[in-house]
Amino acid sequence: MKLNSREIGKIAEDKAIKFLEENNFQIIERNFYTKFGEIDIIAKKKEILHFIEVKSGDSFEPIYNITDRKLKKIVKTLNIYLSKNSIKISYQIDALIIKNENISFIENISLFF
Repeated sequence: MKLNSREIGKIAEDKAIKFLEENNFQIIERNFYTKFGEIDIIAKKKEILHFIEVKSGDSFEPIYNITDRKLKKIVKTLNIYLSKNSIKISYQIDALIIKNENISFIENISLFF
């Protein structure tokens, strides 16, 4: 049975959550939606809030699915989250890439755009 993209995304996010928890992240929220877009995982570690985009794939490089346009949507969405929750701590945007069962955690991806 072939999985649809939503099911594949959920499996990847479940793996991401497990990885983050094993690396001492506290999961704050999952799938935070606004009219601008979604943030897959919001987590906290050492007083830094991490807005994490999860991408997975086996036959291509998943990181290339995080485009400039996607990053702009993430920034709009995280600003709503910060405002809505009156959060005033440091934060960053990270990517968690799953390819062929290998996990790469890339911190502060906004530096690359």
